[in-house]
Amino acid sequence: MSKLAIQVEDLSKKLGPNQALGGLSTAFEAGHLHGLIGPDGAGKTTLLRHLMGLLKGDKGKVIYLLDKKPVPFAQARPNLAYMPQSQSLYADLSIAEHLDFFRDLYDLDEAVYQERRKRLLHLTRLDRFTDRPAGKLSGGMYKKLGLMCALLASPQALLLDEPTNGVDPVSRREFWAMLAELLGTGILVLVATAYMDEAERCDKVHLIFNGKLLDSGEPRKLLLKHKVPRFDELFVRAEEKHQTTGAKA
Repeated sequence: MSKLAIQVEDLSKKLGPNQALGGLSTAFEAGHLHGLIGPDGAGKTTLLRHLMGLLKGDKGKVIYLLDKKPVPFAQARPNLAYMPQSQSLYADLSIAEHLDFFRDLYDLDEAVYQERRKRLLHLTRLDRFTDRPAGKLSGGMYKKLGLMCALLASPQALLLDEPTNGVDPVSRREFWAMLAELLGTGILVLVATAYMDEAERCDKVHLIFNGKLLDSGEPRKLLLKHKVPRFDELFVRAEEKHQTTGAKA
C-alpha cells in the first residue's frame, strides 16, 4: 500500500475580518497518529479544509507526498478521507443501508466491499446493529458510522474534525482505540480536537493558537520542553501573552 504524507508551508488564510491562519508550517507523516490540538477558534477546521482542497490559501501551499514523491492534489485527492465535525448522515437509513450507499458512491467491487464491510463492522463493534437507523444511534455509535463510511474507500490519509466532540467518555476511549488499530496499515491519521487530554494519545501533536503553530512534536517531550504538566496550561500562557500583546498594541 502506498503511503501519503502532507506538508504545509507558510499557509495563510483570511476569512472575513479574521486571520484564520497566519503563516502556518508543519508536516504530517504517514503511519502516525497526529493530533491537531487547540481551543475553539484556533484554526483547526480551516487547516483541515485546506488539506482537503475545500479552501485555497491566500499565501503558502500544501504539498502532498505519495511514497515520498510530490504529487498534484488531483492525484492525492482519491487517497484522502475527511470526517467533518457535523456529519451529514441520513437519519432514516440504517447502518447497512449507509454502507451500501457508500459502496455505490465509491464504486467498489462487491468482493472488496464485503471484506471491508466485515472488517469495519468488527472494528467498530456495530455488527449487531446493522438494521438500526442512524437517527436512533447514540452519539458514539453515530460517530463510528461516520468513521466507517470514511474508511470504506480505504484511504491513505484520514482527516477527522473533532470526532469525539459531544461523545461520552467510554465512547471516546473506544474511538481512540479504533484509531490506534488503523495505524498498522500505514495510514496517516490526523485528528483535530479541543480536548487537551486527548493530545497524549497521539504520536505527534501540532499545537495551534490563533491560526499559528505554537509547537509540534511528541506529546511528552513538548510538556517537558515547555515545563507544564498539561497542554491546557500551555494554551493559558498563550492566551495571556496574546492579551498582553493586544493591550500594548
